Amino acid sequence: MLENLLTEQPNPASALIGDLPIEEALRIINSEDRKVAEAVGREIPSIARAVEAIVEAFERGGRLFYIGAGTSGRMGVLDASECPPTFGVPPDMVQGIIAGGEAALSRATEASEDDASSGARDLANRGFHPPDVLAGIAASGRTPYVLGAIAAARALGAVTIGISCAPDSDLARAAHIAITPLTGPEVIAGSTRMKAGTAQKLVLNMLTTGAFLRMGYVYGNLMVNVQPTNRKLVDRATRIVAQAAGLDYGRAREALAAAGNSVRAAIFMAKTGATRAEAERKLQAAGGSVTRAFRQSGL
Repeated sequence: MLENLLTEQPNPASALIGDLPIEEALRIINSEDRKVAEAVGREIPSIARAVEAIVEAFERGGRLFYIGAGTSGRMGVLDASECPPTFGVPPDMVQGIIAGGEAALSRATEASEDDASSGARDLANRGFHPPDVLAGIAASGRTPYVLGAIAAARALGAVTIGISCAPDSDLARAAHIAITPLTGPEVIAGSTRMKAGTAQKLVLNMLTTGAFLRMGYVYGNLMVNVQPTNRKLVDRATRIVAQAAGLDYGRAREALAAAGNSVRAAIFMAKTGATRAEAERKLQAAGGSVTRAFRQSGL
């Protein structure tokens, strides 16, 4: 029952928060938020297992799907939508599914989360199949919509990940890999958009960033797969090329243009003297990894 869930319990630290001066109230929220990173930190071994499973799926041509309802669903859609501009990956490589569809992104439609068959159906409608990976997200770990999708994915033989904030949850038991940051009672009892939602955001950041790090889509700590599609991103791409290749800004901008606005190719060309065609060929042979391309070239 809901009243027994950790995320639904009253929080003694915020029992009088409605009567406090606003600065005091905000300090309580901030103090509780500090516990989130620690809770996520305790789950790093499980998060690492999930990252390895996602990388294996990507290398077999699979995709990563997030599915959730309410705040959890919105977190999944947000993380998925940020992968193409950050890592230069196709938009279908990481996908977010939310109960109630796109309308639920801006308007709460919580009733849709109670239908398990709807979760399975929405997953099937996206063409989910092995070797795809499904990460179900539910603060309570008991959302029928998410559990239905997890059951459907398991029936197909796909790897499943369960992200929840309640101990020994239905979702944790149903998934192959359980990630369970125990963030404790919320400042506003039951408002899982707060600490639980923040924990989910941190975990999802780790899953995709960790996976694309392993795949070589970052050079050092530089976002070398960034797509320079507007002035801000052109400037960022130019600064990345300048830093990675040891060029001044003007020469980096010229290198980027010569590489057809590919940050990776510009870096490789600037450091090796290769032509654009040679750089593209080397990078393709290295699976898109600048580090591996240099290594394979003996550098």
